[in-house]
Amino acid sequence: MAYKYHTHPFLICSFFFFLVCIPFYAVESRAPFACDPSNGLTRTLKFCRVNVPIHVRVRDLIGRLTLQEKIRLLVNNAAAVPRLGIQGYEWWSEALHGVSNVGPGVKFGGAFPGATSFPQVITTAASFNESLWEQIGRVVSDEARAMYNGGLAGLTYWSPNVNIFRDPRWGRGQETPGEDPVLAGKYAASYVRGLQSMTGIKLKVAACCKHYTAYDLDNWNGVDRYHFNAVVSKQDLEDTYDVPFKACVVEGKAASVMCSYNQVNGKPTCADPDLLKNTIRGEWRLNGYIVSDCDSVGVLYDNQHYTSTPEEAAAATIKAGLDLDCGPFLAIHTQNAINKRLLREEDVNLALANTITVQMRLGMFDGEPSAHPYGNLGPRDVCTPPHQQLALEAARQGIVLLQNRGGTLPLSPTRHRNIAVIGPNSDVTVTMIGNYAGIACSYTTPLQGIGRYARTIHQPGCSDVACNGNQNFGLAEVAARHADATVLVMGLDQSIEAEFRDRVGLLLPGYQQELVSRVARASRGPIVLVLMSGGPIDVSFAKNDPRIGAILWVGYPGQAGGTAIADVLFGTTNPGGKLPMTWYPQSYLAQVPMTNMGMRPDPSKGYPGRTYRFYKGPVVFPFGHGLSYTSFSHSLSQAPKQLSLPITSLKALKNTTISSKAIRVSHTNCDSLFLGLDIDVKNTGTMDGTHTLMVFSSPPAGKWSSNKQLIGFEKVHLVAGSQKQVRINIHACKHLSVVDQFGIRRIPVGEHDLHIGDLKHSISLQANLEEIKV
Repeated sequence: MAYKYHTHPFLICSFFFFLVCIPFYAVESRAPFACDPSNGLTRTLKFCRVNVPIHVRVRDLIGRLTLQEKIRLLVNNAAAVPRLGIQGYEWWSEALHGVSNVGPGVKFGGAFPGATSFPQVITTAASFNESLWEQIGRVVSDEARAMYNGGLAGLTYWSPNVNIFRDPRWGRGQETPGEDPVLAGKYAASYVRGLQSMTGIKLKVAACCKHYTAYDLDNWNGVDRYHFNAVVSKQDLEDTYDVPFKACVVEGKAASVMCSYNQVNGKPTCADPDLLKNTIRGEWRLNGYIVSDCDSVGVLYDNQHYTSTPEEAAAATIKAGLDLDCGPFLAIHTQNAINKRLLREEDVNLALANTITVQMRLGMFDGEPSAHPYGNLGPRDVCTPPHQQLALEAARQGIVLLQNRGGTLPLSPTRHRNIAVIGPNSDVTVTMIGNYAGIACSYTTPLQGIGRYARTIHQPGCSDVACNGNQNFGLAEVAARHADATVLVMGLDQSIEAEFRDRVGLLLPGYQQELVSRVARASRGPIVLVLMSGGPIDVSFAKNDPRIGAILWVGYPGQAGGTAIADVLFGTTNPGGKLPMTWYPQSYLAQVPMTNMGMRPDPSKGYPGRTYRFYKGPVVFPFGHGLSYTSFSHSLSQAPKQLSLPITSLKALKNTTISSKAIRVSHTNCDSLFLGLDIDVKNTGTMDGTHTLMVFSSPPAGKWSSNKQLIGFEKVHLVAGSQKQVRINIHACKHLSVVDQFGIRRIPVGEHDLHIGDLKHSISLQANLEEIKV
């Protein structure tokens, strides 16, 4: 064992009116993973010398390994190499929104009974707050390092999930930052920067962006992720599905990318050299390793029958650029693949160079862990009051006020002294942390949170979210009749939406809708509907019911969810969240099979398209929607009216580049194409509040899609009556470009429209031939 705890904790006691005793576990420091300075056999080896460049150390270590030892390092539960003083290592740990024990790399217990559990990612994404996302990442990695130092966690975390929330039924949409590629990309880069907290090339922990690529179907209508072939156009791959992954690697500097179970255009992603070797490592310049989703190498052989033999599958994945197998497949079949000359030992060496380099960047070969910059982190650094306060703040920022008829909210503690709290999610704990969670430090349920402001009358109405009967609805109606206001906390949980569990519909499950309507009719005070879910819910009935005054979406708000909900209900917090995904009506589902990966509409087939960027049909609530208890206005302070696009290549003058009125991004000087947009934002209401300024663009009319797309956003806090100027930087190549049907990114020439709330501003983009290189 590399660590141990004292059997009994010491008690630290203090006298302050009464005796308070806090258990304190004395944790022995973790034994070094490798290069133990007390081991005379290994401490002088070159790969242990911290003053030698990492690539030299890596080469030295690989040169000392036998082929059998190398092969046993190709899998997530990498074997020890005792003769070189290297311990075994479990690569698989998770930290989607807090340190999680979903993977085998993390164990809670002893001095680490839990960790701070932040809101589920879809909720945090609704904050549209990049600095918050990075701050959460830093806290999570502090707690991860502390648990590593205590011997209960690894340093490689397979988070975040940055897939596009393409279809509202997807059970894992809750794990993602939503449907917009720019939003998802900014979330990815911010959270990864926080997690990794890089100093030079050194890492606090190693993040991993998953699941690459076009993965957003788990199990729908007889089709599962293990057998699904995602047919994706080059256009959609370039301008939607790959955008967050590119941002993750290029801007976030992620140390890892995970390939997915599904095939893309007939090839398993983990065996496609174009996706792995050419794109992730070649074009995006990944400095790190590529790992398979768990057992996906086995899946491509056993389930997809992509190769005839297991040795061919092992060879295909490693040669395509896979470095690490989550699963046993490569440990079992790589030797025979080499024996059959399907693979070279040099291919294995290249894979190991990528994984070992990351371990060295983490300091795992630097000897004593306590000597590491984060080696002093321990139990006192987990579940700290500041960390738990940040979880509360994240929940507050992620809550979205969908409707507020006649100023129903905020409630008043003086006028609304008795609150009926009703619904299957009204007193839940683990529901609030969603999936890929750990053990929370503590919980505040919605009922407990509301109870801090008013006397509560509690009736769940249904025993769970399935709500299979209405026999207890009468008790809920009685509670509503005797209360000054009624709060219904309804929605979903992991029994309805989860990994390998896609939804069958968008309506509230079971008899939940009947419960809401009956309670609304019975209540003598205002009615507030609180929805707890990852995916969107068609609550058109409630939106159109004049008795229901307000609707809140709280996502899965984390360990402090109940406090945050109550703070918004009673106006201690002014809600500022915005929906990171479209809320579709139930009728939308009949038009869009989950298996259709197309983003754009196809009128000839009655296909309406997906997400706010391409779907123009009716919605329950649109992407970006979210109200406040105050009001804001915008005005343009400074905005350019034209931009010259320098053409830098003779190739640009050939074929159709100019005649099609769009210039290839590769044929212009992108470094010079930045625009600054200064916008004055004013709080015109009577309450302090935080506003999300969102900027959309739409290209010139013509062959290019006229749909607007998000290009930037900024969070600004304003006291009532005050005004601030906000600058949004626009990069023409990234934000004003479109992708053609061949997957080529181009900048259309002509009038581009920028949309900021109700404001509209046009910028004229024109080609400039003066800088052309002959």
